[in-house]
Amino acid sequence: MPVPSRSLLLRTASILCLCTGARADDHAAVYEDKILPILEDHCFNCHGEGEDKGKVSFDTYGSVEELMKQTTLWDHALRNLRSGMMPPAKKKRPTAEELATLEEWIKSGPLRLDPANPDPGRVTLRRLNREEYRNTVRELTGYDFRTDEEFPADDTGYGFDNIGDVLSTSPLLLEKYMQAAETIVDKGMPLENRVTPQRNYPAGMFRGEGQRGEGDWEYRLSLYEPADLTAQLEIKQAGTYRILLNATAHGSFSYDPGRANAAWYVNGAKQIEQEMKWSPAQKLESSLELKCEPGSYPLRLTLAPLVDKSEQPPDLGDGPPSVHLHLRGITLIGPLEPEFTVHPPNYEKFFTRDSVPQDASERDVYAREILQRFASKAFRRPVDEATVTKLSGFAKQTMEAPGGTFEKGIGRAISAILASPRFLFRIEDTLPVGTPSEHPLLDEYALASRLSYFLWSTMPDEELLRLAEKGELRKNLPQQVERLLKDRRSGEFVENFAGQWLQTRDVEGVSIDARVVLSRDSGTEKEMNERFQTFRRLNREIDEAEKAGDQGKVATLREEMKALRAKFRGRRIEFGGSLRTAMRREAEMYFEYLLREDRSVLELVDTDSTFLNGELASHYGIPGVEGGDMRLVKLPPDSPRGGVITMGSVLAVTSNPTRTSPVKRGLFILDNILGTPPPPAPPNIPSLEASEKGANGEELSLREALALHREQPLCSSCHNRMDPLGLALENFNAMGLWRDQERGQPLASPEGQLITGEKFADVRELKHLLVTSRRTDYYRCITEKLLTYALGRGPEPCDITTVDAIVEKLEASGGKFSTLITGIIESAPFQKRQRPST
Repeated sequence: MPVPSRSLLLRTASILCLCTGARADDHAAVYEDKILPILEDHCFNCHGEGEDKGKVSFDTYGSVEELMKQTTLWDHALRNLRSGMMPPAKKKRPTAEELATLEEWIKSGPLRLDPANPDPGRVTLRRLNREEYRNTVRELTGYDFRTDEEFPADDTGYGFDNIGDVLSTSPLLLEKYMQAAETIVDKGMPLENRVTPQRNYPAGMFRGEGQRGEGDWEYRLSLYEPADLTAQLEIKQAGTYRILLNATAHGSFSYDPGRANAAWYVNGAKQIEQEMKWSPAQKLESSLELKCEPGSYPLRLTLAPLVDKSEQPPDLGDGPPSVHLHLRGITLIGPLEPEFTVHPPNYEKFFTRDSVPQDASERDVYAREILQRFASKAFRRPVDEATVTKLSGFAKQTMEAPGGTFEKGIGRAISAILASPRFLFRIEDTLPVGTPSEHPLLDEYALASRLSYFLWSTMPDEELLRLAEKGELRKNLPQQVERLLKDRRSGEFVENFAGQWLQTRDVEGVSIDARVVLSRDSGTEKEMNERFQTFRRLNREIDEAEKAGDQGKVATLREEMKALRAKFRGRRIEFGGSLRTAMRREAEMYFEYLLREDRSVLELVDTDSTFLNGELASHYGIPGVEGGDMRLVKLPPDSPRGGVITMGSVLAVTSNPTRTSPVKRGLFILDNILGTPPPPAPPNIPSLEASEKGANGEELSLREALALHREQPLCSSCHNRMDPLGLALENFNAMGLWRDQERGQPLASPEGQLITGEKFADVRELKHLLVTSRRTDYYRCITEKLLTYALGRGPEPCDITTVDAIVEKLEASGGKFSTLITGIIESAPFQKRQRPST
């Protein structure tokens, strides 16, 4: 149903006198005079006069005032009116003027929305989630702390993992934060003033016979094969150097017989010769001190096998290789003379002076300078003097303890900062308000944090903090938003927002059995199952024949199994890691392309191009694309691809392991494109698989099974909304491959009808409907999703005014991405906090 024009809304509002200052009894009078007749004409058949479909009834409350207090009821009513779901398509439809009257009354009456002073809603104090913590620590210290390995996964709410209400803080997590602070300081911070220079050279510096590459940083040299590797070590500064060889024996089994003599030469002189064999972490240890002049020094490593290669254990496929020498290159330390010492890596990130003052009072001043600067960055706002004094006290205790140094003292204070609630939580302050009824603006430091964590998933940089300190950030918001989006760190926004909204994060781990999916499409499931049964029988019979010592029967059975394997070899298509990664990158890169080129958000749903590499293009059946690099490709004119709902990542994550799921795919469109998700399924409803058997036991298609499912009264209302959308995508199997049949039979026509009445012939027409007649629903949905991500809370009725304003601007701009981003950042929910009395 078309949305009423703004002029019509304004005329209706003025007729009803629904001004901001209207009293409750005024709204009650309007209800009796204007609203009740509309409800009686269009809603009471299902929701009044004894009817309570969906457990909703408008005439069961004691008074109009009580009815107007049902905020959740009216919020849902407004959403259903706007989406065209209510009244149902077959029922008498309200006129545009009636719809405008209802909408304005609901917003100004029961929902009490005040466009002049919009309520920004409640935001729960948020801790940093795993991604934000990792990025913030990297910005602060230069150390990449692996939160995905050290911290438990964050809970999600409303589809995102940065929602304050679900970011709980357990005793276990607090303990891990304390441990993390110590680890970050120990591994990421220099705890000495001067160190001997040290440089690591990768295994890739070696070339020659026996090279086994695993990237430039390491080689695996089999002890069953000879090797003779050489390299040239360039020395630029005269002095004494220590040269360390980094090589360790590794293997799969203690009974692996592989052995070899390893020899290591430096500058033509043999430094070590050692027999290498399987042993837990046996090292080829060599540490040589050498007086060097500038020049080139030859290095050589040889392996001479002592066991014939015929004794090597069989290949274990994806398992670890047989016994080998794991070469990780060399470490060069020096010059060792004291005059050549340097600051340790990362020193300048923490310490601003070349040396520590010798005078105690000057040293204290220097410590306070360092801690005040670091704490202000970590807390995202200036730190108070009392905190600096306490931190410098911690530092001084460690400095003066046995074995203590200035750097170690600063490290202890920094570990306290990293474990502080002011670092772990995004604490926000506000500016004073003019009147008690106003909602206060965030101060500029809090605004800087909201901006940076929204677009970068990390702390504000120096420029944002500098503008906040001068009180000039709000005046320069457009320029700063543009700068933040151009920065490489905005890739975090793409990955964390688009990756969760479009669920592309999940495609690399989703369970899909390619073999079963393809056999289902071709109708060979029965044949495949019989083949597996035959393999199991042959394996069992071989075991029995071997136990009986009947070698003739064993040979015969093995030949039978060999012939069976040969018959079906080459039929399997893998749904491997590189293909899944390309699918994830396709969605993220296209989202990023639209964002950076400031194109329309409508192109996320319906477009004529996408990002592909050779592997993904081949999977999609698109010719002319080769190589491993992802790039923007114009799709063929007749291609059903284009837009997120036909991308492989979305098609895979909305499927089951062995087949498609029209229900999941329909739900994805309702929830993430139209913004009208159905309620959760009621309990005790039989699974769809139970419906795939007809009354006489025959196999049914998914379309037929869903039709049976919809016959159940508890299922029909939701499935009537989801199923047509999901069935329009049935030509794409669970791996995103195009198909024309299922179980060997042609697929039914993909035509369908939206719950609002619009019909479509195929997925192309469905996408066109989503960006034309249902365009406003999509604008509202993506705005709510982005607002949820930016604020860290779910949508509330008070957001309706904000969302409506942004949607109106999107309509005017043709859906430009910049309009959406700027609208979110300039909105009251992003700029303000709810006043305490609300």
